[in-house]
Amino acid sequence: MYLVCGEALFDFFCEPDRFGQAARLGYEAVAGGSPFNVAVGLARLGVPAALLAGVSQDFLGQRLRTVLAGEGVADRYLHDFDAPTTLAMVAVGSDGTPQYSFRGQGCADRLLTLAHLPALDDSVHGLHFGSFSLVVEPVGSTLLALARREHDQRLISLDPNVRLNPAPDIGLWRRRIGEFASLVHLIKVSAEDLALLYPDQAPDEIAAQWLNERCQLVFVTRGADGASLYSRQHGELSVPAQNVAMADTVGAGDTFQAALLAWLAEHQLDSPQGLAQLSREQLHAILQFATQAAALTCAKVGPDLPYRRQLP
Repeated sequence: MYLVCGEALFDFFCEPDRFGQAARLGYEAVAGGSPFNVAVGLARLGVPAALLAGVSQDFLGQRLRTVLAGEGVADRYLHDFDAPTTLAMVAVGSDGTPQYSFRGQGCADRLLTLAHLPALDDSVHGLHFGSFSLVVEPVGSTLLALARREHDQRLISLDPNVRLNPAPDIGLWRRRIGEFASLVHLIKVSAEDLALLYPDQAPDEIAAQWLNERCQLVFVTRGADGASLYSRQHGELSVPAQNVAMADTVGAGDTFQAALLAWLAEHQLDSPQGLAQLSREQLHAILQFATQAAALTCAKVGPDLPYRRQLP
């Protein structure tokens, strides 16, 4: 089982033409949040998953629980709070790229403290961290403490998934990602995030800084330009993007992340020792699998992550 740690929220997608009147806007609400999506993505790819998150007792929070249960994501690590559900207002541009505006101050997914950290048994093979739960408080410090506690016990992965609207201090993002990067075994990051975080450095320079005795792999997704992988043992590999009729890119990065972890789990390589054993051919296969999965998500509107039967 993977324990995915972070936020669960509702994305509100703007549909400005639904009513045909300038004074009225239509919205479609979709359960989401990057960690939420990764947990659902793992379950759809046949990998047992659970979510560690704060969930509101309001209608939307209970709806999040219903969605997770329907997807087969374990709820044993969810914590209920008498606080609202975070809302992410999403407008999708003409190129399919989403723009986010968050309503999350004081909301349930931010309220996890050290007292909410669970004891973990051997059924939990790995932990995944990412998105704005890394930096907003108190959940950010809580998750960092969990990573520090567990990094010698099981596989740890990270996707920064930078969202400046809920946490606009880029210096804070850099510091916190640096702290997590020293604890994790696998990092997946978008080229867009790297440009925000380290505008004066090339991706290969940043990957070289992150790769160490613990961190074995750094994946960089590049949208229409495909994806690259930097390995401590095998250097750099790249694959092109899959041809797809683009709907939007919402959830594509989360799909890529879930697919990476699912491939490792399928091949019983989802451990720090397993990462060290990967051959160059296996790394290429991981890249191909994750790129194909992400392309399926890009072909649909919103974060509709693929099922295992849809992939080779």
